[in-house]
Amino acid sequence: MASSDTAPSAARPRGRAPRPPLAHPARADISLQGVLDALADPLRREIVLRLAASEAPMRCGAFDAPVALSTLTHHFHVLREAGVIRQFYDGTAKLNELRADDVEAVVPGLLGAIAGAAR
Repeated sequence: MASSDTAPSAARPRGRAPRPPLAHPARADISLQGVLDALADPLRREIVLRLAASEAPMRCGAFDAPVALSTLTHHFHVLREAGVIRQFYDGTAKLNELRADDVEAVVPGLLGAIAGAAR
């Protein structure tokens, strides 16, 4: 038996490589139509209301939605692509936060109107 057969394998980095940041539109690329389209769905409006009420970013798993996980993921994707939310990784958790300042800059008063209509 050759000594290379019993030698430990070359050191490999442990754990996962850092994930690349998720793509988000710049404020200048957020459109009225895109925001309105994203917020046309009642589940997405509920996600936005929960994020607006939260003092900290929320994990995707914190949302108890009556849909499959793949469907919920789609809703987060639509909101992110429209510029309504920001998603980022903290370890293995994907966190979500509302881009309230950006949405208000594009559509002033919309988030307040949605919150008021939900009451």
